[in-house]
Amino acid sequence: MTENAQQQPTAPHTELPTQYAPADVEGTLYERWVERGYFAADAKSDKPPYTIVIPPPNVTGSLHLGHAFQHTLMDALTRRKRMQGYEALWLPGMDHAGIATQNKVEQQLAEEGKSRHDLGREEFVERVWQWKEEYGGRILGQMRRLGDGVDWDRERFTMDEGLSKAVLTIFKRLYEDELIYRAERIINWCPRCLTAISDIEVEYQEDAGELVSIRYGEGEDSVVVATTRAETMLGDTAVAVHPDDERYRHLIGKQIKLPLTDRTIPVVADTHVDPEFGTGAVKVTPAHDPNDFEIGRRHDLPSLTIMDEHGVITVHGPFIGLDRFEARSAVVGALKEQGRIVAEKRPYMHSVGHCSRCKTTVEPRLSMQWWVKVGPLAKAAGDAVRDGRVKIHPEDMSKRYFDWVDNMHDWCISRQLWWGHRIPIWYGPDGEVVCVGPDDEPPTGEGWTQDSDVLDTWFSSGLWPFSTLGWPEQTEDLRKFYPTDVLLTGHDIIFFWVARMMMFGLYAMDGQAPFHTIALTGLVRDEFGKKMSKSNPNAVDPLVWMDAYGSDAVRFTLANGANPGADVPIGEDWVKASRNFTNKIWNATRFALMNGATIEGPLPDASEMSATDRWILSRLNTTVAQVDAYYDDYQFAKLADALYHFAWDEVFDWYVELSKTTFFAGGEPAKVSGRVLGEVLDVMLRLLHPVIPFVTDALWTTLTGGESLVIGEWPADSGFRDEAAEREIELVQRVITEVRRFRKDQGLKDGQKVPARLDLTGTALASHEAAIRQLLRLQPEGEGFAATATLPVAGATVALDLSGTIDVAAERKRLAKDLAAAEKERQQAEAKLGNEAFLAKAPDNVVDKIRGRLAKADEDIKRIQAQLENLPQQ
Repeated sequence: MTENAQQQPTAPHTELPTQYAPADVEGTLYERWVERGYFAADAKSDKPPYTIVIPPPNVTGSLHLGHAFQHTLMDALTRRKRMQGYEALWLPGMDHAGIATQNKVEQQLAEEGKSRHDLGREEFVERVWQWKEEYGGRILGQMRRLGDGVDWDRERFTMDEGLSKAVLTIFKRLYEDELIYRAERIINWCPRCLTAISDIEVEYQEDAGELVSIRYGEGEDSVVVATTRAETMLGDTAVAVHPDDERYRHLIGKQIKLPLTDRTIPVVADTHVDPEFGTGAVKVTPAHDPNDFEIGRRHDLPSLTIMDEHGVITVHGPFIGLDRFEARSAVVGALKEQGRIVAEKRPYMHSVGHCSRCKTTVEPRLSMQWWVKVGPLAKAAGDAVRDGRVKIHPEDMSKRYFDWVDNMHDWCISRQLWWGHRIPIWYGPDGEVVCVGPDDEPPTGEGWTQDSDVLDTWFSSGLWPFSTLGWPEQTEDLRKFYPTDVLLTGHDIIFFWVARMMMFGLYAMDGQAPFHTIALTGLVRDEFGKKMSKSNPNAVDPLVWMDAYGSDAVRFTLANGANPGADVPIGEDWVKASRNFTNKIWNATRFALMNGATIEGPLPDASEMSATDRWILSRLNTTVAQVDAYYDDYQFAKLADALYHFAWDEVFDWYVELSKTTFFAGGEPAKVSGRVLGEVLDVMLRLLHPVIPFVTDALWTTLTGGESLVIGEWPADSGFRDEAAEREIELVQRVITEVRRFRKDQGLKDGQKVPARLDLTGTALASHEAAIRQLLRLQPEGEGFAATATLPVAGATVALDLSGTIDVAAERKRLAKDLAAAEKERQQAEAKLGNEAFLAKAPDNVVDKIRGRLAKADEDIKRIQAQLENLPQQ
């Protein structure tokens, strides 16, 4: 078990307030933990390290249920490891969130009637830093409310000096290894944010658009193409057909007239075209479509950009100056006037990309950008999982990971923003290009300018597991705490973040992966399984629930739903239930302390204990082993469920209740059971602490006099098992459960006392008669006792005298009515199931439902008949 009794520095207390008030406990307790340095990790320690880096929340963000969910699980892992004797580091920090933060400050400036261009780059960046200091990082205080046991002294920010040095270092290394390059390619452009965004920052949704079929050319030399973006035809430089398509073979190599323009364009043959789809001919706009761009490269086609960064048409003609969506309608109208529209389909539902931040429709756009050549980096990231250096949990999530890293496109890392890590490339007056590292002086002299773009936010956060520990310097932290142990994050950012960290970690750290396990969680949803969204509105502010029910209640609810990789439904009623659980722990511990529970002195020998004592200690050790196994397998829902049922059912509802007669009787047996109960509570609170740290620490310090559970020992399975005691108490539970069920069936109130004769001869139940009578409200048989109901159960006989306790005639009448209803239900179900015509037509789920009704009716009939037989004879 544990040796805590000999290790406590002070005598335990015995008093607790009558009610648990989380607001009176949590804030003060958390600040005490931080002040005493419990969460501070020591790089000089000889303890084995255990490291988790927090997925850095945006500096613009606040705590939402998704954060609370993942933080609860990371905190539980770290707290347990700390209790197991590891030098545990849970490292906090924030991401500078380039686009989101710049938008915040630009909105603030707009309210002042200004834009960033009015300030200029340097002053605008300074304004963003001011905003960050004043408004950013609100989530950090909210993490304290949740109980995050992070090392606040090591808090990092992706734009701080150390991380900036890491960014410059890895950029230069990648550049010199020719893994970073500049090229003109099709990118995802947001006309609202005015920047390129990566593939993974594009959200696709079904939009109601219009599919128009347009005839290019004349007569036999004409071809029909279909498009949902009619305005892009202004930038067409070819029509493509499949080389084996007989319908168009005569056109390949010819020029056809492009409507609404004074240009002709060629018909080219390309195997990318699917001859079975649509007309088998596609328009080619290399500057505004990624597939068309590749066709253009293969056929050396010109690329015509037809709109500016705001999505406004720039080609000369009647459409110049129109927004892209205005131009779409105008182009279709002009084509109709010329009789060029062959067919229209409206509405036409199709998948359209939107900016994940502002929801603006993304525009594919040819642009000169900086790219990471991901091929060798992605292969290394895939190999690390394939060869077992890194485990993905649950294992079936590996497919999603491989689907991404095995098919990754080169990564566009430049963003047209002012807030972020500026790209460290300088251009000279004669075409020179110089990459400037952290130890390099930038070139000076007339005509030298730095690239105006900044790096994608995910570039710096991809360095997080090692840059936060001091890389590129070989710091004590880096040597002690890298590689980290577990990355726990949502499966939705495998592509955003997980793969980036794997690529950069393996590259920068000589093949050492940044973590040995990737534990992927699902997403938090509402109680009906719907995605939480402010627009629904079903989003919940976890702080509201913390105020109402306590942080422990929110944490336990989230952990209890955390099945690996699966989404987590959560509703307020479930948080209320968890609040009831924390109250139960408080009240039961208070009762135990008032009735002799103690950790003083050694645990008595098993020979001195009752079967009830040995049973609970046996169950305790089984629970310790189960919880350890679930933690090691990241089965948070199962470990929370195991702890809930052990605490509520076995400790409070059975052991405490079965032991009350012992406690009330006093003497040596009461002292033994008091010591056993103290031991059980001590270990139980330790097991619960990582998930619900506040209430457990408050109770444990009261019970033991110890300093804090945060630095307490994690319990070990002592190996003690007593199968005989477990079988014996199981018999006691069966007797009590069966008689309780009978009492309920007879309509007896919970506290109503009933005379009873217990025949326990020849069973293991004899020593438990006092407890059985106490829990079942059974009085000794007195003068005139008449056994009006006899229950054989578990080898024993319980005879009850119900005379005078119920109205037998009324009860028979009620049961007869219920029996008639059950028999009618059975007849109706049997009739339907016996009807061949009905069975031939009815769906399987309907038939299954009727079979279920029949089974329930049979059970009801048996139950009611048994109740009638057990009623006293009149």
